Amino acid sequence: MDYNVDIYEGDSLNRFVLSTKGSNPLFVIGLNPNKANDETPDHTIKKVHGFAIRNNYDSFMMLNLYAQRTLYPEALHKEIKRELHQENITQIQSVLKNIKSASFLAAWGGNIKIRSYLLMCLNDLVGVTSNHNINWIKIGDLTKSLHPRHPSRPGYNQGLSKFDLQAYMKIQGWER
Repeated sequence: MDYNVDIYEGDSLNRFVLSTKGSNPLFVIGLNPNKANDETPDHTIKKVHGFAIRNNYDSFMMLNLYAQRTLYPEALHKEIKRELHQENITQIQSVLKNIKSASFLAAWGGNIKIRSYLLMCLNDLVGVTSNHNINWIKIGDLTKSLHPRHPSRPGYNQGLSKFDLQAYMKIQGWER
């Protein structure tokens, strides 16, 4: 799989969708976008690409709980920007409109706890995907704090496995 971006929705401040070309994408749900764009991948996107090809996907679609671009999750907005969040949800709905079933890689890591609004973002994402047959997966085991791993660090040998999103939300005290 080459880095041929098919869909890119975003700018220097926010990114909503980054997708390579293919008919069997791995949908990846990260926390927030970093540096990758439609011409150049960053380390996370290179790893996402690697996990996709090693697990029989011909492409990937990178989505995020929150669309603000930042190198450091600690630099995310202190308070949610509701218009930005709504645009992110609208973009996700748009890319899923013709998708009946898909594999979603939970890839936000423990930094989901950095901002309280990120739970709401996850809840809203789960809501807009509820009419789709989503196979939630994760990389390897959960972290020690029981979060799905961010793709930038684990080795490919950790593989992909089933992720029980409802159990995760219950463990975190976030039942939907």
